[in-house]
Amino acid sequence: MRKKFNDTGLCVPGRHYMADTSRKIAQIMQLVEEGEYFTINRPRQFGKTTILSLLAGRLNRRDDYVAANISFEAIDAGIFGNQERFITVFLDMLMTEFEFLEMPRLSELIGQHIGQTADMHALSGVLTKLVRAVLPEKSLVLLIDEVDKSSDNQLFLNFIGMLRQKYLRRSEGKDHTFQSVILAGVHDVKTLKAKIRPDDERKYNSPWNIAVDFTVDLSFSPDEIGGMLHEYSRDKGIHPDIPAIAERLHYYTSGYPYLVSKLCKFTDEQIVPPREDRNWSVADVDEAFAMIVRESYSTTLFDSLTKNLENNRELYENVFGILINGRRIPLNTSVPVIHQGCLYGILGNSGEECVIHNRIYEQRIYSYMMTKRLTSGPELSAAPGPEYHTEDGLDVALILRRFQAFLKEHASDRDEKFLEREGRLLFLSFLRPIINGRGFEFKEPNVGDERRMDLVITYKSRRYVVELKRWYGPKAHQEGLGQLSDYLDTYTLRDGYLLIYDFRKKKEYRQEEILFRDKRIFAVWV
Repeated sequence: MRKKFNDTGLCVPGRHYMADTSRKIAQIMQLVEEGEYFTINRPRQFGKTTILSLLAGRLNRRDDYVAANISFEAIDAGIFGNQERFITVFLDMLMTEFEFLEMPRLSELIGQHIGQTADMHALSGVLTKLVRAVLPEKSLVLLIDEVDKSSDNQLFLNFIGMLRQKYLRRSEGKDHTFQSVILAGVHDVKTLKAKIRPDDERKYNSPWNIAVDFTVDLSFSPDEIGGMLHEYSRDKGIHPDIPAIAERLHYYTSGYPYLVSKLCKFTDEQIVPPREDRNWSVADVDEAFAMIVRESYSTTLFDSLTKNLENNRELYENVFGILINGRRIPLNTSVPVIHQGCLYGILGNSGEECVIHNRIYEQRIYSYMMTKRLTSGPELSAAPGPEYHTEDGLDVALILRRFQAFLKEHASDRDEKFLEREGRLLFLSFLRPIINGRGFEFKEPNVGDERRMDLVITYKSRRYVVELKRWYGPKAHQEGLGQLSDYLDTYTLRDGYLLIYDFRKKKEYRQEEILFRDKRIFAVWV
């Protein structure tokens, strides 16, 4: 079977090109060997199911372990409303797993108790018999995927509470239970809220407070991405610059497993095939990035991203402030809205300040926010015209002058707070219909510098850099010119553009052509 890059469900060695996760599996194995119970909570499509499968496979290839890997994904929600039905289904899943592992003694033992086990106390006794059946030769490990499907249910809390009690009694030498229990889902089971009272009041549950923190980084490093590309290159007989391509893939995705695979899949199946030369280049990854952030392209992951923002106004406002206005917020995950942003994979969980997790999400989110603005009223619309276009590109200076006139005409004293909050988004919305379909714009974040945002516009074969910043005085202005000049150097450009938002009461709308170092910079104040 020909290997391919996989972007749906479980990744399988031998069928899919996969990053080398052996170091991650080794770290998790150490937790298992130490007898730890823990939760792998990561965002959607972050490789949790694949990691569980690889871990279970490694354990079952050893002589001293038996790993039962099951999932709650297919369980009907109604089953969690009836204790006997839940226990029956749970035991049936275990029996099926042991049958697949060709362990008839264990599957028969479980089969004897299906339909005969009425409560959690009885289930505890069945699990004790199961573990004793493999001791002392083997240790039993339980892996459950998609646990948070049922985690707002009291029955689930009773279930993990039973596992917790057995863990504690094992420590006292009074019970036999699983060597390790691993629960996987988006949410951290230790901090899930559950509906457990008749008045619908919510509280934090605690039956899983025996679990250790899971700190293994499941994102892909450039080296791990490179290993996947080496395997692909050997199969295809090509010789790309793998380190450079791996770095660019990581640059766009921050190692988000699904996004890495998706960019590779675009490159392999859509970008490279029309060419005679099948070698990959960094430019191919750039093109794949442009494809995945296109508004018309949709996946369940991006649908979930939008849904999570739409359903939580506070999260939306925080992301808006970080992404659009450069707001600096400490990364304190004890704050519920920040913790939620990290759980959903919207916010990155490294560093000291909140940032959007990856550049693909940045583009998808700010495009979504722009679309909302464009549909919120005619006053936010720009009328594209041929005067903005030249033979080989765009007249960016004219675009900035027209945007200045647009704001001057529509701004008033009562609009100042609105403009201060959404002025940058207004420009992005103004620009979008001008380049729509024939160009592409992407935002380069400047982490730790809330004064500026760099916008790179690609149109035909040309690139333009526009820096958006607030006015903080002449000294900061000179510093900003230096930053823009340095950034232009990265693209080997001599012409740049500066859009300055001035929120002083006595501001003036003006334009200036600035010679700075060896650069020509056209600036407008709004």
